[in-house]
Formats: sequence, C-alpha cells, structure tokens
Amino acid sequence: MTMGWPRTLASRLALIFLVSLVLAHGMSFGLQFYERYQSAKTLMLDNFEQDLATSVAVLERLPADEREAWLPRFEHPNYRYALEQGQPGSPMHMATAPVSVRSMQATLGRDYQLSFTDIPDVRPHYQAHLRLKDGSPLTIDVRPSVMPLSPWLPVVLVAQLLLLFICTWLAVRTAIRPLTRLSQAVDGLDPNGQGEPLKEDGPVEVAYAAVAFNTLQERIATYVKERMQLLAAISHDLQTPITRMKLRAEFMEDSLEKDKLYKDLDEMQHLVQEGVAYARSMAGSSEPSRRVDVDSFLESLVFDYLDTGKDVALVANGGVAIDTRPHALRRILVNLVDNALKFGSAVELNVQRQPEGGLLIQVLDRGPGIPEHQLPEVLKPFYRVENSRNRETGGAGLGLAISQQLALTLQGSLRLVNRDGGGLCAELTLPPTLKLSAKTPVDHPPR
Repeated sequence: MTMGWPRTLASRLALIFLVSLVLAHGMSFGLQFYERYQSAKTLMLDNFEQDLATSVAVLERLPADEREAWLPRFEHPNYRYALEQGQPGSPMHMATAPVSVRSMQATLGRDYQLSFTDIPDVRPHYQAHLRLKDGSPLTIDVRPSVMPLSPWLPVVLVAQLLLLFICTWLAVRTAIRPLTRLSQAVDGLDPNGQGEPLKEDGPVEVAYAAVAFNTLQERIATYVKERMQLLAAISHDLQTPITRMKLRAEFMEDSLEKDKLYKDLDEMQHLVQEGVAYARSMAGSSEPSRRVDVDSFLESLVFDYLDTGKDVALVANGGVAIDTRPHALRRILVNLVDNALKFGSAVELNVQRQPEGGLLIQVLDRGPGIPEHQLPEVLKPFYRVENSRNRETGGAGLGLAISQQLALTLQGSLRLVNRDGGGLCAELTLPPTLKLSAKTPVDHPPR
C-alpha cells in the first residue's frame, strides 16, 4: 500500500468495483427505503386521522357512564384514549412537534380546542387534551414509534453484499487472469523458442494478445538462432585459415617475429574456439533433463580438480537431488571454477537449499574481486576487466557469458558478488524441477 492506495491491479479494480457497487446499491436502497417510509407514513397518518374522527364521534354519542367501557376498543399500540386530565408535562413547542400533531389538529382542531404537553419518558411521549361537547375531559396519549424494520431485511442486505463481493471477485479474476498468464509467459520467455506457447482462446482481445506473444516468441527464437548460427559459422570457418597460417609459420626461420606471430595465432585460435563454445551454449536446451544427485555430481567435479593438483573444496548439506541437464550444469561450474582458480589459489564450492525448494551453488575464491560497477558487465560477451582479468591470464571474455547463457537454459540465474575480506562469489541459483522432458532415475556420476 502507498498512501492507502493498493499496488496491484487486481486490488485496485476490486476496490473500484466494490466501492462503486456498494455506493450504487446504498443509494438505491436509501431511495427505496425513503419511498417506503413516506408511503407507510402517509398511510398511517390517514388511518390515524380516520380513527381519531371515528373514536371521538363515537364517544360523543355514547352516554357518559358507558364511555369508560368502550375505551379499550379504541386502544392502539401507539396511542390510547383516557377520560381524564392526563399526566403533568411541559407545553409542547409546536415548531418541533411530531407530524401526528399536525394530523390531529387538521382532524379535530376545527371542532375542539386542543392543547399538547410533552411527557418525560425514555421514548417520545406526548398527550393531547380536549373537552367533549358535554364538558368531559378527553386525553389522547400518544407514543410515536419508528417505523418497524422487517426482520428479513438485514439478511437480504447481507446476502446482496455477499453477492457483490462474489461478482466483483469473479469479474476481477476474469479480467486479470489473461494479464497474469501473459506476464508469466513474458517472465519465462525462452529466446531459443522452447517456451510453452500461450493458449490462443478466450475473448477476442485476449486471443489477439496471445497470438501476438506467440509470434513474438517465434521471431525472437528465429533471430537468436540465425545470430548464433552466423557466429558459429564465422568462428568455425576462421579456424581453417588460422591453421594454414600456423603451418606456413613453421617454414619461417626462428626469430622474434616468428614467436610473436605464433602468439597472435594462438590467441586468435583461442578466441575463435571461445566463440564457437558460446554459440554452442545456445544449444544447451536440447540436452534431456535428468534427476541428478547434487552431492555426488559435485564430488566428481572436485575430485577431477584434486587429481590435477588444484585446491578445490566442497561444502554440501547432503541429500539434495534436482532435475537438471548435467552436461550444461557441469560446463557452468567448470567455467566458474576455472575462472576462480585463475585469480585465487583456493576455491570452495558451497551448496545450499533454498526455502522455495530450489538450489544455490556458490563458487568462492579469494582473488582480487571485481569493481562493483563492473559486476553486471563481466557477464556480457567479450567483456574483460583490464586491471585484473586481462588477456595475459588467458581470458577471452566469453567464459562468464557462456555460463550465464547456460544458466538461463537451465531456468536458473547467475550472479556475481564481492566477498567480505576480498574475493569473488559466483552464485548459481537453480529451480527444483525443469518442465521439459520425462525424467529418468537419479544420475550418480562416477567419482
């Protein structure tokens, strides 16, 4: 929430719909209730006036000694008649008198002298006093009441509000669901064209957006494929002239210029091989997914480095198995470990489970690290940090880019952070499952 305004589109639409519908429903109910109140009040006043005229006329015609016996017949829930002076009270202010007082004046005021008094009570209470033709006092004791509310009306109101909530939820869900599907599809957009296409159904606008997205995904996949094919073709074709140049250099006399030429050719060949490797990294999605025991997988990788005299250690929590592409994963880790060994004497692999079920693999070194502003840049192709990671250390600027590309094909992510005390931490985050192909039994790589 920001200044009381919801942040999500669904909550904003729901709030607008609910407030507008509740206000419209409240206004409609208020108008209907007011019309009902006015109709009921008019009807009750008409009945009250007729009853007053009839009751007083009957009392006028009855003998004085029989009037008391007839009084219970004229009694109503809100008013009654009494042949007495009435209770003591204060004179009524006619400016604030109830509407029934005006009805009484209109009905009896032409034939009788009326006076009104307010009676102290817990609810509105007043009395009207008059004298019959024979001089007998008559008091009309009135207790006005609020128009009764039907007991079923609150239940109906609650049911209507519930219906408003349900209809609002359905409307917002129907409107937001296609947008949510589209955002999820954009989030998981695979530049290789391996992503699942959106269903092209539903309303016309939704179907049109799905068709446009699927077309966009196909065009991106075609563009990336053509670009990688071009890079692979150029890199592959360059290896032939480089090899010929090396053969021709063999026939040259030994000299400083020959050594420099060989060094340049070796550098060119290494750069071409890295270009081919980067282009082929786009094909990592074609590898079938397998269930892999991560501890065994990493132990086999660490033992390979230990056999060559490299100082690589593993810290694993045990019992972790995920669905992934083992060759692509191994290639990522080899690139990261090799990169760490170039700039640090010891490397540590740390494996952690994520709360949502994924996996975090950290490759830690104690090298010079990378300036903070260059951390995102080193993941781009052919980018090198000149001060520490230069050509003299053997880098062509493609190792981390290849790892980044392969991490994306595994539906994961690669992030670089500097460690406290010096060094670099490469964090590879992997999802628990890849939804691409049928799974096979757990793969235990040989140690």
